[in-house]
Amino acid sequence: MPELSAKRRAALPNSAFAHIDTRGRRRLPIHDEAHVRNALSRFNQVVFDSAAARDRARKRLLAAAKKYGIVPIGFIDGQLRGERYKAEKLAVENERLLGQVAARGIDIASLPTGVVTFLLADIEGSTELVARLEDRYADVLENVRSIVRDAVRRRTGHEVDARADEFFGVFAHPDDALMASVEIQRAFQRRRWGEGVEVRVRIGLHSGRPSLTDTGYVGLAVHAAARICSAGHGGQIVMSGATRDALGNLDGIRLRSLGSHRLNGLPEPEELIQVVADDLPETFPPPRSVALATV
Repeated sequence: MPELSAKRRAALPNSAFAHIDTRGRRRLPIHDEAHVRNALSRFNQVVFDSAAARDRARKRLLAAAKKYGIVPIGFIDGQLRGERYKAEKLAVENERLLGQVAARGIDIASLPTGVVTFLLADIEGSTELVARLEDRYADVLENVRSIVRDAVRRRTGHEVDARADEFFGVFAHPDDALMASVEIQRAFQRRRWGEGVEVRVRIGLHSGRPSLTDTGYVGLAVHAAARICSAGHGGQIVMSGATRDALGNLDGIRLRSLGSHRLNGLPEPEELIQVVADDLPETFPPPRSVALATV
């Protein structure tokens, strides 16, 4: 990582730092990819003024990680799990993001092992929705999570994580993950949010053999699932070739190849496949560049 000189640091705006303490000291630079990665590794070494300040810094850092296509450490292996649950509970109480929902732990022993299929769902344009809806976004987020969570459970899936505008689920069988994805998108097609508000989620599916540790799933399969989800658009379901090859009966669902693409952080190109089903839109722009590697 290139050294950040005092002159260069002073020239950066406040928005280029994840945290500014009560004395005005600017901590955790996030103005480029290298410094975002460094801030992720150093986050737990910073002494924050309050739990609320820590939570604000965490959100800014996670937003910066998403901007540069970095899968946040806490999302993958739970390094930040304990503090995140505490901070998320404070955010729920102070900002009324989820009413009176309590932070929940995950029963690691109940999660499937071996070859599994990950489902990642992400709200499209969530930042704009927050700015537009303000306090009303809490109800929208709660309903989005309910739609996704209910479909995952109906299809015998397991919730791994639900953070901000993202939901992370896992399935022992790829067919169940596929049908849960279709049910989620159909539910969003039917749902009316009122006042001209449109809420859409992008969904990514990927099958692989991650390691399951006492803090969650670890491995390249987790990274791949996040990249595949990021490549999609609101209302779209995108899967990897590995998931397609593992599927059994498609039950009337069609698959359309979107070509082979290099995804950020992955060693080999990945074929992306769009799921086409009745009652769902079929036409989308090409895969989003935010997930693609620069060639």
